[in-house]
Amino acid sequence: MVYLTNKRKIINDPVYGFISIPGDFVFDLIEHPWFQRLRNIKQLGLTSFVYPGATHSRFQHGLGALHLMNMAIATLRSKGVLISPVEEEATLIAILLHDAGHGPFSHALENSIISGITHEDLSLLLMRKLNEKYDGKLDLAIEIFTGTYYRKFLHELISGQMDMDRLDYLRRDSFFTGVIEGSVGSDRIIRMLNVVDDSLVVDEKGIYSLEKFIIARRLMYWQVYMHKTVLSSESLLVNILKRAKEIATEGNDLFTTPALRFFLYNNISHSDLTDEGEFTPGMIALNFTRLDDSDILVCAKYWADHSDKVLSDLSGRLLRRDLFAIELQNEPFTLKRVNDLTSLARKLMDIDPGLTEYYVYTNSISNLAYTPDAPVVRILMKNGKTADISTVSDMFDHQFLSERITKYFLCYPKECR
Repeated sequence: MVYLTNKRKIINDPVYGFISIPGDFVFDLIEHPWFQRLRNIKQLGLTSFVYPGATHSRFQHGLGALHLMNMAIATLRSKGVLISPVEEEATLIAILLHDAGHGPFSHALENSIISGITHEDLSLLLMRKLNEKYDGKLDLAIEIFTGTYYRKFLHELISGQMDMDRLDYLRRDSFFTGVIEGSVGSDRIIRMLNVVDDSLVVDEKGIYSLEKFIIARRLMYWQVYMHKTVLSSESLLVNILKRAKEIATEGNDLFTTPALRFFLYNNISHSDLTDEGEFTPGMIALNFTRLDDSDILVCAKYWADHSDKVLSDLSGRLLRRDLFAIELQNEPFTLKRVNDLTSLARKLMDIDPGLTEYYVYTNSISNLAYTPDAPVVRILMKNGKTADISTVSDMFDHQFLSERITKYFLCYPKECR
């Protein structure tokens, strides 16, 4: 018996209301286990330790970005921009899968278990493996995703100063955290989009919405993404995985889920993604797509009782939300301050000198309103000419847009206070 499936589903999204699946093949990709896996990966990692409502997933974000891309394409077509059905589907696929390469808790994996490989690299790997399965149906989507397609504005819709990724995550993260400063008028900005000389521009009457978008992005970074307690919790998670990797590398037995074991007991490099390393891209994709947040949490519960004192202590702290104290300031911390805390932590925690880096550490964070390697935002004036936003905005100048604000943080056990 043949069962017919209606693939033009309607989804009730808490941010946008009812959104629709824009095509049968897009529906098939959403149903694929590799995309369904994103249901089990939190969009904001451990940010729920600070904002309890921030438990939304990468799956929701992918659907939201897909919805906004559908709106953007319809808007551009209404303004006379020619986009073929093939280009439309490919662009929708590219934005749907743009975050497929995120690991557990979104960022911890690429910072600790896999070295030198970004989530964008892994997203591209998964898109290529899916392309093999679907006999080349993702060829154009991959070109648009990587920016090699000749119509550059399609790539800018996916990765640019005002792409659909940013428009969704700012509004969605604002909604779930309750930080209203991050709420942006995504509908308004999208309806102001246009294309001039193969680049995205914003109609002049949309400049105020764009200004609010840029301010909202900067505020969300300091209030949410780089909140000091978020930094403390996620650096703790990174150190747990780092310590587990060290124990595994030394050849010691360590409880892990099968998928996590592959990455703890093997050194994966960028060359492995291109058939030039020890492991094949297929092997990496197979193991990576079995990883999600639950792997880390289950292992942390076991590791809290491990014989290794550092791994046991750090894992227990994560499970109890017993986070390290953190200080944030505009200048680097003095070496004396760090050394004094290190000596104190060594005595209080009774650990070997070589392990104090797990308890006292300092680093820096940066915030940019503008992405330096993305095209500048240009405003389409009423006379048909375009201008850089810094020359027409009353609120911004080039220095504000391009200025990198750097802050320094220092973490240490609360027992050292």
